[in-house]
Amino acid sequence: MINSEQPQKATAYWTVGPRKGELRAEDLPNLAEGEALVRTLYSGISKGTEMVVHSARVPECIEDRMAAPHQVGHFPSPVKFGYLSVGVVERGPTELEGQTVFCLYPHQDRYVVPAHELTVVPDNVPPQRAVLTGTVETAVNALWEAGPRLGDRIAVVGAGLVGGMVAILLRNFPLQRLQIIDVDPSKRGFAAALEVDFSLPDDALGDCDIVFHCSASQDGLEHCLKLAGDEGEIIEMSWYADRKVSVPLGEDFHARRLSIRASQVGVVARSRRHRRSTSDRLELAVSLLSDPVFDHFLTGTSGFEDLPGVVNRLSEGTLDALCHVIDYSHAPTENKTTESKR
Repeated sequence: MINSEQPQKATAYWTVGPRKGELRAEDLPNLAEGEALVRTLYSGISKGTEMVVHSARVPECIEDRMAAPHQVGHFPSPVKFGYLSVGVVERGPTELEGQTVFCLYPHQDRYVVPAHELTVVPDNVPPQRAVLTGTVETAVNALWEAGPRLGDRIAVVGAGLVGGMVAILLRNFPLQRLQIIDVDPSKRGFAAALEVDFSLPDDALGDCDIVFHCSASQDGLEHCLKLAGDEGEIIEMSWYADRKVSVPLGEDFHARRLSIRASQVGVVARSRRHRRSTSDRLELAVSLLSDPVFDHFLTGTSGFEDLPGVVNRLSEGTLDALCHVIDYSHAPTENKTTESKR
């Protein structure tokens, strides 16, 4: 049932200092023409990027480009940041009321947004799984960037959230070979669940046409150069934030005419930019989530009231997760602040 009255208050998660976050109450704006009021069901923690924000490690030179679509505040803090939200439209355009939607919005229990920024979640995609839409979108963009071809030999270095997403999308391509590579042997079971061949770095097959780098490590990037065949291409999907990374561009890099190309989701990949919008890309991403295999990326759930502590545990490494889901079934009764011990 659609609520007849708009709530006047909302609660949102804010990063208020290095390794310090809290839930804050705030006023909701009045609903204007063309806007929608969304009640959040679930949000997902994008571990890599959000831990960089939590640790105040966003480089100053990229602060503007790093801003999330509905971010409030500025880096390093205080800032309301996040972009994996799924909810139900309580008020708004008639065709959207009652619909489950995905939105690139921070962790907040209710919010008002322009209706055109909402992506309707198909009936065959569970709302909890739909929090992965933004990450699948990243993988879609990388494939558009790389343009894999019939019979390609492809490696994905890094069996984490992004690497796993890329591998899942590639497994249905008519490739000659696909391997996902990680230093952690326990990832073999994860790869098997995704129905993708796994390899440790020393056993990985080389002479690849395309190598997707998703390990966010210097060693991983160096290994990508070894796996790429002559005139092969490395698609760099890792973001190192303020870390310095050295790349061995001596040795045979030039002789073998290797290429390293950046891929990030801020803009549609050049090969599709004139024919696909960001809305088109999101609609494609959420439709792909009808496959239950994506449930392997949902590795834990906590209540919204516990979010500050969950972020700290992820930052400190005491909570291991690919995508940790936040459940908004019970609204917090009071502001809660937690600071990392580091």
